Amino acid sequence: MKTLIIYVSIHHGNTERIAKAIASVLEADLANPTNVSADDVCNYDLIGFGSGIYFGKHHSSLFSLVDRLPSQKGKRAFIFSTSGLSKIMLIHDFDKPLRNMLIAKGFIIVGEFNCRGWDTYPLWVRPFGGINKGKPGERELEEAKRFAISLKKGL
Repeated sequence: MKTLIIYVSIHHGNTERIAKAIASVLEADLANPTNVSADDVCNYDLIGFGSGIYFGKHHSSLFSLVDRLPSQKGKRAFIFSTSGLSKIMLIHDFDKPLRNMLIAKGFIIVGEFNCRGWDTYPLWVRPFGGINKGKPGERELEEAKRFAISLKKGL
């Protein structure tokens, strides 16, 4: 199974650490969305899309890439993210916009993963000096690897 993980990791490298942990299990190629073409996506069986969460959703460059893609009818995909706040389904489901866009392009979503990450958004810096310092740590990296193993088993 040929796998590509497309990710954005800007501030603290949180998402990059998670992307590399997942990639190590799936033996996946890693790419930035600005360097990926529609042809690249067509050459893979499984595509991962991930980033930090910015103002409640994934990085805009992921949405731009997905928007440029032709129909991916039946192609498997997974979503992952790191965030300062916890993902709470039905209340704060920040995967939903990306999930909906991928489904509209014909992807089948085979899994989603989120973990807490070091966040120095200005709201958190002044009173707390940031939140989740040291995250993702070893525990979160192991959880990401277990997520990747579950993807392998499910395919």
